[in-house]
Amino acid sequence: MGKISVSQKAIIFNKECKILALYRSETAPSRPNTWDFPGGNLDFGEDTTKGILREVKEETGLDIKELTIFDVASKIDKEGEFWVTIVYKAKTNFDKVVLSFEHTKFKWVTPEEFLELESSETQKRFINNLK
Repeated sequence: MGKISVSQKAIIFNKECKILALYRSETAPSRPNTWDFPGGNLDFGEDTTKGILREVKEETGLDIKELTIFDVASKIDKEGEFWVTIVYKAKTNFDKVVLSFEHTKFKWVTPEEFLELESSETQKRFINNLK
């Protein structure tokens, strides 16, 4: 049987209803130099809620609230690995982002502005499913 992995992403809204976009570094293992959302891989046996809260804190320094699952996607990547991605909506009262080494910049954008950024088709699908 092939490998199955679970990733999680959070589309975080600030008080102005803009979402947080992160720019992946040129050394990112996948999709370098593209825009993304905070998140990452779920550790084996890790609670999903604790996992996404951990990833958001590690990558942005933000505390989030009103976390709700709103989409799930699956695909087989070019290495033949099966991936399931759980996508959450969340809110924050803070705009001060502290980036980890995984990202080089960030910006708060409207969902429509995110669709204009260089990003994966999967990330754009998540945004389109917000509407």
